Amino acid sequence: MTPLSVFSSLTNRIFFGSALLAVGSIAIAIYNVNVAVTRQAEQELRRGLDEAGTIIEEYRRVLVDHFTREARLIADLPRLKAAVDTNHPTTVQPMAEEYQRQLSADLLLITGRQGQTLAEITSTNASSGSYASMPGVKSAQMGRESSSFWPHPGGILQVVTVPIFIDLQQPEILGTLSVGVSLDRGAANRFQALTRSDIAFGMDGAIRASTLPQEVWPALVPLLGSSDLRQSVPVGNEDYIAKTRALSTASSAPIESGASSATADGTGASVIILRSRTERLGFLNELHGRLGIIAVVAVLAATLLSYAIARTVTRPLGAITATMREMAATGDLTRRIASPPGGAAWEDEDARLLATTFNTMTDSIARFQREAAQRERLSSLGRLSTVVAHEIRNPLMIIKTALRALRGPSVRPEELRAAVADIDEETARLNRLVSGVLDFARPIKFDRAPTDLNALCEDAVRAAGSDGPAIPIRLELDRSLPIVVTDAERLRLALVNILANARDAVAARPRALDRRDPIRLRTRQQGPGRIAIEVRDQGMGIAGDDLGRVFDPYFTTRRTGTGLGLAISKNIIEGLGGTIGVSSRQGEGTEVRIILNAEC
Repeated sequence: MTPLSVFSSLTNRIFFGSALLAVGSIAIAIYNVNVAVTRQAEQELRRGLDEAGTIIEEYRRVLVDHFTREARLIADLPRLKAAVDTNHPTTVQPMAEEYQRQLSADLLLITGRQGQTLAEITSTNASSGSYASMPGVKSAQMGRESSSFWPHPGGILQVVTVPIFIDLQQPEILGTLSVGVSLDRGAANRFQALTRSDIAFGMDGAIRASTLPQEVWPALVPLLGSSDLRQSVPVGNEDYIAKTRALSTASSAPIESGASSATADGTGASVIILRSRTERLGFLNELHGRLGIIAVVAVLAATLLSYAIARTVTRPLGAITATMREMAATGDLTRRIASPPGGAAWEDEDARLLATTFNTMTDSIARFQREAAQRERLSSLGRLSTVVAHEIRNPLMIIKTALRALRGPSVRPEELRAAVADIDEETARLNRLVSGVLDFARPIKFDRAPTDLNALCEDAVRAAGSDGPAIPIRLELDRSLPIVVTDAERLRLALVNILANARDAVAARPRALDRRDPIRLRTRQQGPGRIAIEVRDQGMGIAGDDLGRVFDPYFTTRRTGTGLGLAISKNIIEGLGGTIGVSSRQGEGTEVRIILNAEC
C-alpha cells in the first residue's frame, strides 16, 4: 500500500482532513497561549525590576537626605563647634558617641582643622578603617559638602560629609562631620523584602554585599559595568533576569547659604537587581504540562469526533456499496438498503437521500422484473405451442401404435400387456406434460406462513430421496437462522426439483458416488435480512453454452426430462422475493444458490 492510497478512501480523506484541521487549530491556540503567557510573565519580570530599582533609589535618596539634614544640624551646634575647636579627641569622642546613637548611623566621623581624626565611631555593619583620608573629607575641609561611597569589607558606605565652620560671612573651617549608612547584607535583605528581588551591591569591580550566596558573586561581576537589561543570567543552578543601576551620590536636600556642595569623583558604586526566571516562570512548566494534557485530550476528542463525522457520511455510502456488491454477486437487482435505526439524526442528509433514491430505483427494477417475467411467461406460452405439439405427438403415436396392435384377431397375452404398459406410460407422460405447462403458465398464488427453513430443507431431502437412486445428501444447516415468512410448500417443491436434478447429475457420473458428500445442501446467513440455501453436487456439470439456458422452459439434457423443473423453481423463488443462480464447470459439478429475504 502506497502512502497516497490511504487517501483514496472518502472516509480517510474526511477523517484526516477533519483531524488535521482540529489538531492544527488546537496546536495554534495552545502555541498562542504559551507565547502570550510567557511574554506576559517576562514583561512582569521586567516591570518588577524597574519598580524594584525605583524603590531602592527612592529609599536610599530619602535616607541620604535625612542624614544630610541631620549632619548639618549637628555640625551647626555650638557645643560641637566648641569641642572641635579644642582639637582634643577625648573631648569630642563622648559627644560623637551620643550623636551616633541618636542618628543610628553606621559611621560618624569628626575631623579637625588639619584633617586629623577627633572621633570615629562605626557600627558592627561597617568595619573601622582610615576613613579620614577619603576624598569627601578633603572636600569638606575646603568648605564643600560632599556625598560619596566608601568601600568596606562588609559592603559599601554612603557617606555625607559637611564642614564645621563659624561666621557665615567669612567662614572659618573648624573641621568636618561625616555621617554614613552601610549598604551591606542587612540593607540588601531589607531591599529584598521590599522588592521581592535579589540584591547585590558592587563597587570598584567587585561585589561587596548580596542576598545571594558568596560563591556565586563572581558570576555577577560582569554585570557591574552595564546598565542594560540582561534577559538571561545563569547563577548557580538558576536562570536570572538582571538589571544594574548606578548609585547616585546626589542629594535632594537644599544647600545652606554660605556652603557649596560637591560629590566625590567616580567611585563606581552600583546595585544589581535580580529576579529568578526559574522561580518566577516555574508556574509556566505546570501550565505547559496542563496545556499538554488538555492538548492530548482535545486531539483525541477531535480525532474521535472527526472519525464519527466521517462515518456518518460514509456509512450510508458503504451500505450502498455493499448492497451493490451483493447485487453483482447474487444477481438480485431488487435488494433494498435498510433504513437507519433511531439515531437517524446523525446520518448525512445527502447520503440518506441517495439511499432513498437507490431504494426507489430497486423498487422500479423489481416492478419491471415482475412485469418482464409476466411478459416472458406469456411469450413462452406462444413458443410452447410448437414444443407441446411435438411433445404430445410422440406419446400419441406410441398410443396409436399400441391400439393398432390390440385390434388384431389374435393378440397374445404378452403383446397385450406390453401395449397396455405403453399406453399407461405415455398417458402418464402426457399428464406430466400438461401439469407442467399449467404450473408454468398460470400465475402462482402463494400461501405465506412462518416457516423453519432448516426443517423444510430436511423434508425436501427426504422427498427427493424417496424416488430414484439412493444417493446420500449431506446437510449443513445453520441452527441460528430466524423463522422466515414464506410459502413452505412452494419452496419445498422448488428444492425437490433442484435436488432431483443434482441426483440425476451424480447418477450420470458413476465416479461421483465414490466421493465424499456427492450432494451437499447448506443453509447460512447471507447478511442482514438475507438467508442463502445452497445445493452443490459433484455430477457431470453443465456445458458453458448450456449454462445460460438452464432456466428456459423445456430445456433439458436428460432424455426423460420435461425441461420445466428449473423454470418452475425460478418462478417460485422470484415470486417469493428471492433470487436463484447457477454456477457450474463441466466434469466437476454444479452449485445452485437461492437467496431469500428473511423479512418476507
